[in-house]
Amino acid sequence: MSRTVLVARPDSAGDVLLAGPAVRAVSAHADRVVFLAGPRGRAAAELLPGVDRVIEWQAPWIDADPPPVTGEHVARLMDALPDAGEAVILTSFHQSALPLALLLRLRGVGRITAISEDYPGSLLDVRVRIDETRHLPEAERMLAVAAAAGFEPADGGALAITPPPPSPVGPPGYVVVHPGTAAPARAWPPSRHREAVEALADEGFTVVVTGGPGERALTAQVAGGHAVDLGGLTSLPELAGVLRDACALVAGNTGPAHLAAAVGTPVVSLFAPVVPAGRWAPYGVPYVLLGDQEGPCKDTRAQTCPIDGHPCLTGVTAEQVVKAVRELIR
Repeated sequence: MSRTVLVARPDSAGDVLLAGPAVRAVSAHADRVVFLAGPRGRAAAELLPGVDRVIEWQAPWIDADPPPVTGEHVARLMDALPDAGEAVILTSFHQSALPLALLLRLRGVGRITAISEDYPGSLLDVRVRIDETRHLPEAERMLAVAAAAGFEPADGGALAITPPPPSPVGPPGYVVVHPGTAAPARAWPPSRHREAVEALADEGFTVVVTGGPGERALTAQVAGGHAVDLGGLTSLPELAGVLRDACALVAGNTGPAHLAAAVGTPVVSLFAPVVPAGRWAPYGVPYVLLGDQEGPCKDTRAQTCPIDGHPCLTGVTAEQVVKAVRELIR
């Protein structure tokens, strides 16, 4: 009988990319892996080696702008779910696996593994406990869940994606600057990004600025006349191709930083301490962390900076970015 395993991480693109090592561990022991993703993570899930099918469903307990909990919405998930004998639910430290575990039980999934600090009763077969004070890197935290379910890692555990298309920018060796973030609290100011682009260009680097369709005004402002502006022009696989041929990425704590790690590109990480860098810094590649990691917003998980002037990141200078890029390419 075919062994189909459901792996769930209905979160953003970066979270899904960090789940890649756990997915490959499951895939090495299963006949088929179905990945349950949210709308922000579907494109990333489709890039993960070992995934045979992706289901998209917006979990009302995950997204910052959640849909209402209705019978119709839940029925869409139930109709889409495969006949899986088991499931591995992957969550962040501030999320609960139990709402999804309940729905999977109702769908007839037989064996469910997840982290749960709360008493899960019969919702989980394998309850994983993690010492959250250790700030285990997110990729390793999810690997531990897969291992607890019996899916031991089959490789070194690095991030990986399927090979991306060729980069439209050439030759390789340019610096990518990605100014956008999902949360304002994690963003370096656009004016500082532009200063960094100009400083990098003055140092002789070719600079490429990237961003999503809704960030075209931002990327145009940051690129000015000193960089190639790809704002809104790349899909996620195409962005991966651009990042693969870069010598470094300059970005905040956002999905493209993890995409860069998945293609082996070093990262200058403009990291606001609203979440721990130990969990969310670029994984498995060289990186330089810039930003005051002991700032007053530390561990607040704030979406908008609670401190006037956003001091944890505004104190970072363009000169520090150039220095960090040079350190990484050495």
